Amino acid sequence: MNGPRVTIRDVARAAGVSPAAVSKVLNDGYGVSAAMREKVLHAVAELGYRPNAAARAMRGRSHTIGIVADIRAPIVAQITEGIEEELRDSSLDILLAPVGSDPERQRSSIDAMLNRKLDGLILIVPALTRTELETLGQSIPTVLIGRHGGGRQFDSVMDDDMAGAGLAVEHLVELGHERISHIAMPMGDFRRPSVLPQTAREDGYVTAMRDHSLDPDVITTDYSEAGGHTGGLAALRRAEPATAIFAGTDMVALGVLRAAHELGLRVPDDLSVVGADNLPVGALPQISLTTIDPAGKLNGSTSARLLRERIDGRRNPVTHAITPTLVVRQTTAPPKE
Repeated sequence: MNGPRVTIRDVARAAGVSPAAVSKVLNDGYGVSAAMREKVLHAVAELGYRPNAAARAMRGRSHTIGIVADIRAPIVAQITEGIEEELRDSSLDILLAPVGSDPERQRSSIDAMLNRKLDGLILIVPALTRTELETLGQSIPTVLIGRHGGGRQFDSVMDDDMAGAGLAVEHLVELGHERISHIAMPMGDFRRPSVLPQTAREDGYVTAMRDHSLDPDVITTDYSEAGGHTGGLAALRRAEPATAIFAGTDMVALGVLRAAHELGLRVPDDLSVVGADNLPVGALPQISLTTIDPAGKLNGSTSARLLRERIDGRRNPVTHAITPTLVVRQTTAPPKE
C-alpha cells in the first residue's frame, strides 16, 4: 500500500500484452479474446491495480453508473443484487443514491450524479414527470425500472403488473372466493400510461374481477405493513367481510395477517391472503405467504444489460416487460361454506 502506484504499463508487462490491450480489457472493448481477458485480469489481481477514477473521468468516462432508489422498499435489494451480478465482470462501478419517494429528493440526487459525469443511470420507480425523464434520457444513458408507459429517450424494464394482479384474482376465484378485496396505494400525480406499479396492479385487479362478474373492492392506504393493517381491518370489519385479500405487496400482506390475528381469524381457514414481490420473509414456514413473484433480480440484471447497450451507443428505446409468476403457499384456501 505504501509502495509506488501500479500503472497500466506494469499490468501490461506482467500479462505479456500491450498497454492498449490492457486498456481494451478494462474498458469492455470489443474483440477481446477470452484468453487475453483472463491474462489481463489475472495480472490486475496479482498486482492490485486500480484505475485512477479521476484520470478516467478526465478522458471522458467515469466507468461508474448511478442507481437512484427508495431503499425502504424491500424489493430494491433484489433488484440491486441483479444489477451487481450483471456488472460484476465489467469495468463499471456502482454508486447508489438511497432516496425516498419524494420527487425533489430524487431530482437532487440525480443532479449530484450528473455533476460526477457518470456513464449512465438506473432509476428504480422514479417519481419524476414524464417530461423530466425524457429530458434526462437525452443527456445521459438512462434505464427506468418499474415505471410503466415507456419513453422515447430512455429504456424501461417493468413487470407486467396487470397480469400479476390477474394471476392473484384468478387463483382466488378458482378456490371459490367472490368477496375479494384489494389494498392499493394512491395513484398520485401520475397519468396513464406513465404510472407506477401500484396503479397497474389496481387496474389488473379491477379488470380481472369484472371479467369474472365480481364487484371490485379497492381499499386505498399505502404500501407498508401499517397500511396493510389498516386496510385489512377495513375489509374484515364489514357486515359482509372479505373472504380473501390481494395485498399490493408482501409488506402490505404482513399487515393484513396482523389484522386477521387481532380479529381472531385464522389464515387460510377464515381468510385467504395473497401478496406481491416474493420477499424472502414470506417464504418463512411461520408465514408461508402466497405471492406474485416479479423476478426482482431479473429486473435488475435486464436493466444493467440495457444500460451497457446504451453506453455502447444504442439510441433506439427498448421497453422490456417481465412476466410474473404465482407462488402458491399456505395463506390461500377455499372459503368456508
